[in-house]
Amino acid sequence: MIEKYRSKVMSPAEAAKVIKSGDWVDFGFGSGFPELMDAAIAARKDELHDVKIRGGLVYRPAIQVVECDPEQKSFDYYSWHLGAAERKYYTAGRIHFVPMLLRLLPQMYREYLHVDVACIPVSKPDANGYCGLGLASYGWKTIMKAAKTVIFEVNEHMPTLQGVDGSHRVSLDDADIIVEGEHEPLCTNGYRAPSEADLAIAANVAAEIPDGATLSLGVGTIPFTIAQALIQSDKQDLGCHTGTISDAFLMLYKAGKLTNKRKEINTGLCTWNLASGSQELYDWLQNEPQLFYPADLDYVHNPRVMEKISNFISINGGVQLDLMGQENAESVGTRQLSGMGGQLDFLEGAFLSQGGNGYICINSARKDKKGELHSNIVATIPSGSAISGPRALIQNVATEYGVAHLTGLSLKERAYAMIRVAHPQFRDELKEYADRTFK
Repeated sequence: MIEKYRSKVMSPAEAAKVIKSGDWVDFGFGSGFPELMDAAIAARKDELHDVKIRGGLVYRPAIQVVECDPEQKSFDYYSWHLGAAERKYYTAGRIHFVPMLLRLLPQMYREYLHVDVACIPVSKPDANGYCGLGLASYGWKTIMKAAKTVIFEVNEHMPTLQGVDGSHRVSLDDADIIVEGEHEPLCTNGYRAPSEADLAIAANVAAEIPDGATLSLGVGTIPFTIAQALIQSDKQDLGCHTGTISDAFLMLYKAGKLTNKRKEINTGLCTWNLASGSQELYDWLQNEPQLFYPADLDYVHNPRVMEKISNFISINGGVQLDLMGQENAESVGTRQLSGMGGQLDFLEGAFLSQGGNGYICINSARKDKKGELHSNIVATIPSGSAISGPRALIQNVATEYGVAHLTGLSLKERAYAMIRVAHPQFRDELKEYADRTFK
């Protein structure tokens, strides 16, 4: 079938020639990254200036358009959410960070953002000229409509699933240019071994999750450890509606816990927007496509969609919380660590769901490089830090010392609930502040 589209096929170097100085270029989000186009555009550094590139949560160890241009004369890179490499670049002052809510990103592209060229990673096409969006549906279908030029970068390693009803499908007809070539293996992610505190948090949260719950699990060790705790429990018929599908869900599926039977929508299917994890996870997506409903941000991150699912449980991590329940999930003071992502989307969805609950899971304290202990539950979020979650939307906070249930509590009651799950070393000073501040 690709022969029909052969006239659109170019080398990465040829495709990169459509980029003009002053253009806005989109690279996408998460594990879907157009590595061939990144390298080809970087190779034109001396010919271009003021090219602005959007991306986010890049798992690859380097971004070539950033690496090749430390003075940012040719390329300005804008990140929606800092991955590991982007965090280093941002700290060094080599890229820009742009706050956003993932559920609103498609609307931003429809109404506010200009796109000259979209570089979209896709799977190998099938016999009818259809490709899957691989590891990231993202907001690509919206961005494609906004872009003046659409480049499909065919990645031979991407899972070829297209969604049971085409939710993850694009056609080669939609591409102006098709790029082929040899890619590096897909980026994979693992988990550190859980600490005793992680295990206690997981046990505290797993005990509150009902049978038949549909889960949104953030990435990281604590959500993975909660999945492990659920495997050891008697909970059954769990479901998946999540921003990022990970090995936590694969593990639940292999244990017979993940059936999606009780979901009122997408029954029997795992619903997700991004995929990130091991090669085994990617093989699962490839080999059993009938189990998955990958879909756009407009759908997966829409709280009004989650509202239709009963017992919807959102589980995420944080950096700090204050005694009112305000949460910082993305910075240390003015130092940006990651981004808002979809956390607020899923907290709101859990709030709207009948029987739903949102959990922020956090170790009560941390040690610095000198071994000094600092509380992660603080009187007030430090000046300059981000407020990722407003106090009115934080329902439950879980530490190794228990779960603080905050919905409907007054400020003083919230403070006392937070103090009960704080590290014992800091409870007295937190109580003194609460008694002095809240009436």
